[in-house]
Amino acid sequence: MQTSRHDAVSKLIFELSKLPGIGEKTATRLSYFILKQDETYARALSEAILHAKQKIGLCSQCFTFSDSNPCRICSNPNRTSSMICVVERPAEVLVIEQTEAFKGVYHVLHGALSPLDGIGPEEIKIQELLTRIHNPNCPVREIILATNPSVEGETTALYLTKLVKPFGIRLTKLAHGLPVGGLLEYTDKQTVGKALENRMEMN
Repeated sequence: MQTSRHDAVSKLIFELSKLPGIGEKTATRLSYFILKQDETYARALSEAILHAKQKIGLCSQCFTFSDSNPCRICSNPNRTSSMICVVERPAEVLVIEQTEAFKGVYHVLHGALSPLDGIGPEEIKIQELLTRIHNPNCPVREIILATNPSVEGETTALYLTKLVKPFGIRLTKLAHGLPVGGLLEYTDKQTVGKALENRMEMN
């Protein structure tokens, strides 16, 4: 019986440690926190995870996570659909939305180019962005490259610049002020807002 309990705890720690940014120590701490709660909390947590997994999918237009399709941003008639902000991850949509400085729509790549990790153009949603640009029913006037200020993010921005420039679309990127090597989703909204407001033309 003792072995069974130990295996159950180890399994919980192992599954939690798969989460990004969660090491074994943090997973262990979270596991014991969950075990200290009553069964109602554990049930509510598991049901919330399952409900989110069942109800939330990708928006067919911008590819962010959403419980509706298209998402609330893409389906909002007050948003400027001719202005697309390109981000690496869905979490970054929320960060930019919190600045209240952007009234366009988004395109989520779900990653960045990283040849060493085997992530090429086919592994992220670059072709889907080009399809949106080609859509005559929704002409694109400006694309804002809001990839992270990392080697992978900059590589992705340069690659997209080469692809998009021939279309004659205005191409900008977030201004400096974002920490080099930092992630957009962990940057405060004032810094992100200023970077968006002072975005620079891509040559």
